[in-house]
Amino acid sequence: MRISDILARKQSFSYEIFPPKGELSCDRAAAIVSELKGNDPDWVSVTFSAGGTGNSRHTVEIARRVQDDLGLTSLAHLTCIGASVSDVDGYVARFRQAGIENVLALRGDRIPGREPVDFSYASDLISHLKGTGLCIGAACYPEGHVECESPTRSMERLKAKQDAGADFLVSQLFFDNELFYRFREAALKARVKIPIVCGIMPFTSTKQIQRMAFTCGATIPSRVIKRLVAVGDDPDDQRRAGVEYACEQLCDLAGNGVDGLHVYCMNRPDVAKATHDALAGCGYLGA
Repeated sequence: MRISDILARKQSFSYEIFPPKGELSCDRAAAIVSELKGNDPDWVSVTFSAGGTGNSRHTVEIARRVQDDLGLTSLAHLTCIGASVSDVDGYVARFRQAGIENVLALRGDRIPGREPVDFSYASDLISHLKGTGLCIGAACYPEGHVECESPTRSMERLKAKQDAGADFLVSQLFFDNELFYRFREAALKARVKIPIVCGIMPFTSTKQIQRMAFTCGATIPSRVIKRLVAVGDDPDDQRRAGVEYACEQLCDLAGNGVDGLHVYCMNRPDVAKATHDALAGCGYLGA
């Protein structure tokens, strides 16, 4: 099913997993998705790595299993930095052969020594993909992209993605919902009219949230810092505080009518279930 069709009729709920690397096999990744299926997500996205981690080759296989073996809608990520047109066309052919209808078109992280080939921006990739018949998602950044010099320029790049043919947006993680609501208003003023799905990542440790904030440029609200100070150094307490905070974020976003909720669950079915149960308890999902 096309994700744009899902978003046209409901507030969606979805998860992201990352393909196997190291000791995580494709079978184990499929088993994780099988556990996620019990929470009845509208789709599951599968990340793509072009940075030499070796897991990009698994993206299509996992996305295919999500659809064919588990009966869920899949969203396959595709990055373009360092890729040629023929590289991208090869991936598109694999997507189509696997019956994958949805793709999240991303520039990808910059890699030292690897310069753009045929695509400088995600909007270039989106424009190239538009004629393929795929349903195209794109990323958005509620606090602006970390490499962008100003919020105005970041919004211009976002509008370019829509104009290039993006059908919907999935946000970078954020920890302050008020910043998202301001971003949503600014996007409307900039005539960005496609659905925006909110990406939320439950943090599971103090070190993790510090790393994510530095990598993504996400603001850590004082109320989060106070919670972490209150729980101290115990890893279980830190994890519990992070998941509880994410659940509160999700319920607030759902109540404020966002287009969709997307959980970066870090391949952890227990975290995924906690978010589902919180939303169900708030009355936003079927129990």
